[in-house]
Amino acid sequence: MDETLRKTLVGLIGSVAVEEGFNTTPIPGVACYKISEAPSRLPAVYEPCLCVIVQGRKDVMLGKERLSYGELEFLVASVHLPVLGTVVEGSEARPYFVIQMSIDVRLISELLLRMPSAVAPKKTSNNGLFIGRVDRRMGDSLLRLLSLIDSREDIPALGESLIRELHYRLLCSEHGERIAQISLQGTPTQRVSAAIERLRRDYREAISVDELASLAGMSVSTFHAHFKAVTNMSPLQFQKSIRLVEARALMVTRQLDAASTAYQVGYESPSQFSREYARMFGNPPVRDTAAIRL
Repeated sequence: MDETLRKTLVGLIGSVAVEEGFNTTPIPGVACYKISEAPSRLPAVYEPCLCVIVQGRKDVMLGKERLSYGELEFLVASVHLPVLGTVVEGSEARPYFVIQMSIDVRLISELLLRMPSAVAPKKTSNNGLFIGRVDRRMGDSLLRLLSLIDSREDIPALGESLIRELHYRLLCSEHGERIAQISLQGTPTQRVSAAIERLRRDYREAISVDELASLAGMSVSTFHAHFKAVTNMSPLQFQKSIRLVEARALMVTRQLDAASTAYQVGYESPSQFSREYARMFGNPPVRDTAAIRL
């Protein structure tokens, strides 16, 4: 069943993933990626999302932790997270294909109210990035949702309900309790996510840890512990990673030089920017972006 499901999903994604990299689908909130060369490094800032690989394999670095997942496995980012992904299996003959669906926190909250067993808020924090296996029920839900690609006239009537069903399957999965925590008021994960959103939105600004802790409603020491548990990084490292990912995108899309980019993303020293950029991406800015353009 798994292989039949996987091949069907590959065919559906292949019909819309005609461009290398990011491809939209006609289903709101659902996109897919195609990568035909491995290894390919893909730095990004994940929004809360579900990613399901239907062909290939990928490694994801969050801070110093590496996660690896492959075909018919899913990765969930429960909060915004800066990551460095590497597609390790993908070729012209057999491209890497992944489906990505945005996670709607409001929808998670609504579903929890209707589920028979209530999920209680927890006082502990969990890593905001985790991997699971697509079971039969989740696979069937995913297949029905992606099948709308071939019947686009049905999307306005059925798309929302099928996305809702897939959110429900996530809550019923082995990681359902962890996913629920992002929508339950007062949990450490939900409170830390408010600070994460501030860092993501205002990454150019100097933001003190005291301010972030206050935003999360925690003492500084408690905030540090929960923030590290969710992101595998300190707030300073998190902001630095956001800045560097944004800087790379700026230099590639707008062809800015390294010094101008450094100031745009909040660095005061271009030399410090170049050192930290090379440490994260393996090459200094000019060499790295030139290789991407080629």
